[in-house]
Amino acid sequence: MPTQLVTGNHAAGYALSVAGEANRLGRGAACGIYPITPQTEIVEFVAKFPFTKGRVVPVESEHSAMGVSIGASLAGARSFTASSSNGLAYMVENIMVAGFYRLPIVMVAVNRTLGPPWNIWADQGDTLMLRDFPWLQFYCETNQEVLDTTLLAFRLAEDAQVLLPTLVAMDAFIVSHTQTETELPTQQDVDRYLPALDLPHRLNHQNPKTLGGLVWPHETVSHRLDIDEAMERVPRVFEECRQSFIDVFGRDPGAPIQTLGTEDADKILVATGTIATTARRVVERRRADGERIGLIKIKMFRPFPGDAILEACRSASRIAVLDRNYAAGIGGVFWQDLRAAAQGRRDDLLIQDYLTGIGGGDVTPHLVDEVIADLTLRDRAGKPVWMGIQTNPEVN
Repeated sequence: MPTQLVTGNHAAGYALSVAGEANRLGRGAACGIYPITPQTEIVEFVAKFPFTKGRVVPVESEHSAMGVSIGASLAGARSFTASSSNGLAYMVENIMVAGFYRLPIVMVAVNRTLGPPWNIWADQGDTLMLRDFPWLQFYCETNQEVLDTTLLAFRLAEDAQVLLPTLVAMDAFIVSHTQTETELPTQQDVDRYLPALDLPHRLNHQNPKTLGGLVWPHETVSHRLDIDEAMERVPRVFEECRQSFIDVFGRDPGAPIQTLGTEDADKILVATGTIATTARRVVERRRADGERIGLIKIKMFRPFPGDAILEACRSASRIAVLDRNYAAGIGGVFWQDLRAAAQGRRDDLLIQDYLTGIGGGDVTPHLVDEVIADLTLRDRAGKPVWMGIQTNPEVN
């Protein structure tokens, strides 16, 4: 399996392309594309890929990019796209449709701050605004994790027990434009891992049907219940896909949550994406000095792995959630979900939110140390704490 020095965008484009090519013995592949910084390199890679049976459709907007992917998926093709920030906002209507149609579309999103004011740096607010839609969501820390998770996403989304679209996210520039050594799997291995897609409810002119028509309230409830039951099956199916990935590619794509030193920790940091890299180094240093501190990296956000997180926090009394996102008037999104998961189960657990790296600000080891210092002195949780705030000098 060749190792190359590539960016996160290159890794994502490669994964989407070889996954699409793996369906050449099925009904082929399709991708609707529209550029937006810092995602553009992904669709540029896909557009140049020599698909045996596939079509890349450049369109006039992100809304149409997802529309193309929806139409192709309904025809039984392996479908995918990529976007970011306000592009996702423009795509929202069709993102919702793809989920409720139960289409196994895979989308790579490069997390970028929503504007205005316009900002092209990392912030998870763009994908987290989609948190209530029937999509699976995964947040990646490294280029290799982007590639591996994207491949796994196709197998998971297309499993008959799931059949839900999947979003794979990475931090803008920190991952998308930074080169690291990444193992690029051969097409032969990807073919072994991804069987041809057989979408059970694809459109077929020999058996005409209507999708998305008007229904009664009780039918909507039944539809939503089906989605909820599929979400409940995701963790088990994910582990099956993960084990198959290890068998084929010889490396672990990563568990839904990944822990360090949580077995005896009295304080635990919870992080996602590249913040987890910095937090891990801090935790390793402080544990070497004898401090009982741990780290939980959340990879899977939807469905939210609340049970697994609380199990990893058994010995802890204090939790610091480092959120690179902000929901107006309430705080960080990961913090909100973790508090909800703990409600009525761990009333003794202090869970404090720290808003870090909002709008792409640097999250340094020193800042993480400041978070730990604040957490250590607390006897109760308070309002979300804004970290790393800088003010600009007044311009005369």
